[in-house]
Amino acid sequence: MNISYDQYKLFRCAAQCESITLAAEKLYISQPAVSQSICRLEEAIGCPLFIRTPKGVKLTAEGQVLYKYVSEGMDKFTEGERRLTAMLRLDAGEIRIGASDMTLEFCLLPYLEKFHLKYPNVKISVTNNPTPQTLELMKSGRIDFAAVSEPFSHDDLEVIPIREVNDIFICGSKCEIKNGCTISEFKNKLILLEENTSTRSFLDTEFRKRGFNASPKFELATSPQIVSFASRNMGIGCVVSDFAKNAVLNGEVKEIVTADPLPPRSICIIRSSEEHSRAADVLLKMITEPNKY
Repeated sequence: MNISYDQYKLFRCAAQCESITLAAEKLYISQPAVSQSICRLEEAIGCPLFIRTPKGVKLTAEGQVLYKYVSEGMDKFTEGERRLTAMLRLDAGEIRIGASDMTLEFCLLPYLEKFHLKYPNVKISVTNNPTPQTLELMKSGRIDFAAVSEPFSHDDLEVIPIREVNDIFICGSKCEIKNGCTISEFKNKLILLEENTSTRSFLDTEFRKRGFNASPKFELATSPQIVSFASRNMGIGCVVSDFAKNAVLNGEVKEIVTADPLPPRSICIIRSSEEHSRAADVLLKMITEPNKY
């Protein structure tokens, strides 16, 4: 059946008003136009939909069945339009983000705060995982974008460097290691993040360049744990400098400046080439083009 949305709209309005005349007035069209539309609808359906009375119209049994589904369907259309409009205005919607502890705290958090203040009705879901797991979520389409630290494999992903970070070595007050030494001199005292993280992969590569393989004294799950262990003189921790900043200022740990410092690396935003929601695009622009916001 070749029946248009407008025909169903006129049919529904006439059923609600129980009057062709009132429906025409409500929709700002002529009465003959409403009557003709309903007649064409009845012809297409193959049965009468209204009983004409001196006071107006009433639905037939068949008309009542059609009205129920047409009304529900049009309500769905209206709700869909309302929700879509809300999403485009950023009065609704959801953003799914992947991040590690480091990238969340030292990269994303200020932008998430700013976005939330401006668009409080947009839901933001943050999945907190090491970079390899975050990349898997990205590739499977379960997150819109991610903030990850180098190194990582980025086949078919757009990569936008956001800020540079430095990995440093820290120790407690009883540590006898002096500035100017090489990393290999304290290789057996290291406190490092667990394997299967981008940071650990980066460190393992750098250590091999210096002629040794990492054999850490402690392997821990988070950088704050490394700072705590180092402050208790349990070894020499390696963390991104941001994590140790307050502890260094407070005298809880001290930085060891080596003769062969680790090179800087970047925190990057990664996203796939697929289309994203308007909310995700606006947040991404806030992060990658901060001067415009």
